[in-house]
Amino acid sequence: MKIYTKTGDAGTTGLFGGPRVSKDNPRICAYGSVDELNAVIGIVRAIGLDSQQDSLLKTVQDSLFSIGAELATPEPEKHALKWSGAPHVSTLEHAIDDFDARLPPLRTFVLPGGSPGASHLHLARTVCRRTEREIVKLGQDPRISNVSEIVIYLNRLSDLLFVMARLTNQIEGVLDVPWQSPLAKA
Repeated sequence: MKIYTKTGDAGTTGLFGGPRVSKDNPRICAYGSVDELNAVIGIVRAIGLDSQQDSLLKTVQDSLFSIGAELATPEPEKHALKWSGAPHVSTLEHAIDDFDARLPPLRTFVLPGGSPGASHLHLARTVCRRTEREIVKLGQDPRISNVSEIVIYLNRLSDLLFVMARLTNQIEGVLDVPWQSPLAKA
């Protein structure tokens, strides 16, 4: 089987079990952002985290792939691709609580940065937030299957990525970068 099919050369792509649509269709943009988020998390894992964080992010990548499959399918229920987020959200919440308990209380906003791992986790967090916005917009289309569980999952995931960035800095002995308002200096 060849990798290239040439069927997308005119700017369209096929949905799973559905029609061909423009590559700038909101559905394509949404699952493309899910794919981008998955790739950024892959970079984070390649940089190296502790085994607990790495294992959790592998599970997240599996979930993101399932979410992308649902978004690429006009009738996900018909093709057994409807993703159930509740157990995955619970896993993220437990991890957030566990990781956050290891950190000093947050007393100020922090800038993305610190160690390479934390910086990439912050990048993943921002891609996650954009992805969440795109899926919220997609969900406003009445022809789209309910995406509320996906939105909840991405909301928790961005929180997890933030806490993991802080924890990674702590593990690596790097201080979070506090935000300093330029207005406070005036």
